[in-house]
Amino acid sequence: MIVSRVMSTQRGAVLSSALFISSRRIFSTITSSRRDLPSLSEFVSSFTTHHIEEPVTTISTEVHTNITTTIPIAPTGSGHHRLRRAELPLPVLFDSPQSALSRKQLPKRAGTIAFKRGMMSIFDENGVRIPVTILQIDRAQVTYIKTIDQHGYFAVQVGAGARHAKNVTKPMLGHFSKACVAPKKIVAEFRVRDESGLLPISHEITAHHFKEGQFVDIWARSKGKGFSGVMKRHGFSGLPASHGVSVSHRSAGSTGQSQDPGRVLKGKKMAGRMGGDNVTVQNAKVVKIYPEFGLVLVKGPVPGPKYTAVSIQDALKKPDVVE
Repeated sequence: MIVSRVMSTQRGAVLSSALFISSRRIFSTITSSRRDLPSLSEFVSSFTTHHIEEPVTTISTEVHTNITTTIPIAPTGSGHHRLRRAELPLPVLFDSPQSALSRKQLPKRAGTIAFKRGMMSIFDENGVRIPVTILQIDRAQVTYIKTIDQHGYFAVQVGAGARHAKNVTKPMLGHFSKACVAPKKIVAEFRVRDESGLLPISHEITAHHFKEGQFVDIWARSKGKGFSGVMKRHGFSGLPASHGVSVSHRSAGSTGQSQDPGRVLKGKKMAGRMGGDNVTVQNAKVVKIYPEFGLVLVKGPVPGPKYTAVSIQDALKKPDVVE
């Protein structure tokens, strides 16, 4: 069977070579009688060297960042073409830091630093009791501004409070003297959307910067609670009061598995240090303003203990809304 297969393969090769030779003789006879036909070598080379130039059209796409990009696209034709990678329409990816900054939501105006003085209650015209937090703006001034040309974004640096010069480092003393302001207790930076939100250096920000009825975002560091257990920190119910449980009624119980994966997973709620985190209160309503005392009363609680410094700025989700 193997010998017959080999003989059939050889027979097919001989027939194909004979057919090629006979066709070449026929083509040579025809070309010798007609002078207008090309030779065999010219006829074969016409299929290998001839290249059809097809124009590649381009389209211009304009995006919100004022960047104009030319994208090559494949020509439309009736035949089937194998497109090269460069001819396919490529998407424009805006994953650079500059593009991410252009998409970031930022307020129009700069904020300021205030000090928490405590909580109280006030009553509106209908006799409804409203709990408010008292925030005091104390000698807040602009100490520096940042532009997109020098720093890559727009921002206003604000300093508030007062500190004795002997308790301030020499670099910060030079920074404050350059801005022509007294040494400040705390300095914070507030990002703004564009150049219109910048303020002149040494400009004083008072309670008139806000208006009654508007909404603001407040962020500060919350109170530190120290090391706390899972019941206080995460609201665990604890272990049963009976059925063999002793000494560990307020413990967390099992925190892992046996062999798979055989470890405690990341993010597991366990005992640890509680509080002392940066907390943001969004859309807090400004209830009352006392400009002569620099007081701003906002509805509800504010993170942090008394006399702590908080940052207050126009709300992003409810801008310029007055009820």
